[in-house]
Amino acid sequence: MKITFLGTGAADWPTEKPKETAEFRRLSSALIDGVLLIDPGPQVLEALNELGIDPGQIQYIINTHRHSDHFCIETLEALKSFGAVFVECFADDKKRIGNYNILALKGNHATCEDTVHFIISAQGKNLFYGLDGAWLLYDEVKAIQENKPDLAVFDATIGYIDGDYRIFEHNNLNMVLEMKKTLDPYIGRFCISHMARTLHPGHKVLSENMHKHDIITAYDGLTLEI
Repeated sequence: MKITFLGTGAADWPTEKPKETAEFRRLSSALIDGVLLIDPGPQVLEALNELGIDPGQIQYIINTHRHSDHFCIETLEALKSFGAVFVECFADDKKRIGNYNILALKGNHATCEDTVHFIISAQGKNLFYGLDGAWLLYDEVKAIQENKPDLAVFDATIGYIDGDYRIFEHNNLNMVLEMKKTLDPYIGRFCISHMARTLHPGHKVLSENMHKHDIITAYDGLTLEI
């Protein structure tokens, strides 16, 4: 199993890529094995085109929540026209989608009560995907302990800013580090995504800082084997 990050930015990134920019992140979405899309956001087709991925190979679409940076009806309809099937998932759902077992878990994202995170299992591998959200809820922790993900993708919206009200629906990096201390025995590799444009340093500095803690900093186009 492999994950390709089509976008790694939070909602404050522009939807149109500036002609001249030192760094750019599209809104967060990811593709599993080229066939299972997580979050049909507004820039997915553009990302697929830039990465040379045929949108017609996407067979299934799942969605964490309906905020506009993670769900775009035009993107969804375009991918469905290529033959993709949208599978709606709610908290506590267990579904078999193609070759994948999907466990949906309620996410701690106060501005969208229906937010779910996923444990995706296939080929003897497990992926935890947890965007958007703040501190993991108890059921998520239990599921991680039971499934022991080979890779976990954590929300890292807020950067190093302390005392920010958004910690009640997103993580800052100190929250990520604290959760990693507890979950290290159960997770193979840790990764962060969903970085806000206005709340983080550039990717190079962020990546170097996270590398010290053995955490991967995702960027658009990154592919990780799980």
